[in-house]
Amino acid sequence: MTFTRLLTAAARTVAALGTSLRQVRACSSVSSVSSERARGTNMDLSNMRKTYRAESECFVENQLVSLDPIKQFADWFDQATKCPDIGEANAMCLATCTKDGVPSARMVLLKGFSREGFCFFTNYESRKGAELESNPLACLVFYWEPLNKQVRIEGTVERIPYQSSREYFHSRPKSSQIGAVVSRQSTVIPDREYLRQKNAELEEKYKDTEVPMPKYWGGYMVKPHAIEFWQGQTTRLHDRIVFLRSKEGATLGDMQHQAEGGWVYQRLSP
Repeated sequence: MTFTRLLTAAARTVAALGTSLRQVRACSSVSSVSSERARGTNMDLSNMRKTYRAESECFVENQLVSLDPIKQFADWFDQATKCPDIGEANAMCLATCTKDGVPSARMVLLKGFSREGFCFFTNYESRKGAELESNPLACLVFYWEPLNKQVRIEGTVERIPYQSSREYFHSRPKSSQIGAVVSRQSTVIPDREYLRQKNAELEEKYKDTEVPMPKYWGGYMVKPHAIEFWQGQTTRLHDRIVFLRSKEGATLGDMQHQAEGGWVYQRLSP
């Protein structure tokens, strides 16, 4: 590498460090202001407004890479994984509901997808597991803020085969395997020290042996019947194109269009 290139590389490194420091200071400043505001009981957030995309960058139907929504999702997911400002492209909000209609939501990680559906793993005895047992319907939401893109997926939920769960469980770092055994997710515990002690016990117990997968742990598959692609616009006239599973023998509805693989699609008002 020439001296000039070395200088250029060094300058870029210094610039990047400067940007990181500015971001840290900005976050610290915001945190300080937020702490001050949090002392009160009233917070007016009406001025919090973000600029999204311009009208010239709107998302129209001829920009769909495929009329198969799984392939369209794969394209957007690929963009998200390649975006340096997105830390976990596979982070998604999972919303479930009790049989009586009481909702709950939390962030989990997508661990695979195909035409069959979208896969994640968790504790079957957790709150979400109990809700999915009594009401096997769920909604997933991906929000990739730097891209101004969101995907919402609704569908039925099924447990994946035991062997598939077992294979994934043993592909995880051993510390994660032990963590799954330690945590009886959503149950009440006395304090964090309880987790530390139990974790230490199991690390010693399984230091030279395989960690058995708990019977209460495994994977779920969300089988979609609706997939919506959303892109934010500064005017708030956001783009929403939704794909719906068509019923056998059904005719196209008003303003619906035929897609691929048993899907139809339509545009929704923002």
